Amino acid sequence: MQIIPTTGLQTNIFDVEKRVKEVKDFCRWIQVDVCDNKFAKRKTFELELLSKLDLNINNILWDIHLMVNEPINWVEKCLFVGSSRIVGQVEMMSDREKFVDLVKNEGLEVGLAFDVETEIVDIPKETDVILLMGRKAGFEEREMDLRIFNWIEKAAKFIKRVGVDGGVNNKNVKLLEKAGANIVYSEKSYFDLIDGKNN
Repeated sequence: MQIIPTTGLQTNIFDVEKRVKEVKDFCRWIQVDVCDNKFAKRKTFELELLSKLDLNINNILWDIHLMVNEPINWVEKCLFVGSSRIVGQVEMMSDREKFVDLVKNEGLEVGLAFDVETEIVDIPKETDVILLMGRKAGFEEREMDLRIFNWIEKAAKFIKRVGVDGGVNNKNVKLLEKAGANIVYSEKSYFDLIDGKNN
């Protein structure tokens, strides 16, 4: 299983910088969460600022999770900051095929993210990753929704790579892996999860 640290829903770019510096020596991928105050209340830092940080990193791959209205309109910003994978919330998309095609045509990996109440259907063929929210997306702290195990099984019928984001910890990560998840995203529990593991 691949464990990817996430910056979390940060409103201050310097908090992002601090988080990245904490994990950059332990991982290859880092997820950056972006929220525009439309999909979920509040807004994260301006994505373009990511390119301004002095992080002294050459091997990090950015996984940008777009919790924004019309993620397709954010692809150019993701390219500007050097992202390697762009994942968009399907609830905010008017056309999944166009989003997937645009990202793939730019030579990047592409993912579709599903919030807890969204049915897992209509997955374009070129999709690389399905990201399942383990709890309702947003700034509020919540426990993992146990229905996630059924959603993983359903998502795995469409695609080989299924990720889970939200509520992942060292108590449930093995259960998620057994259910078929092969990527998990974690902010607060990251170092607990990688203890004794390679990612």
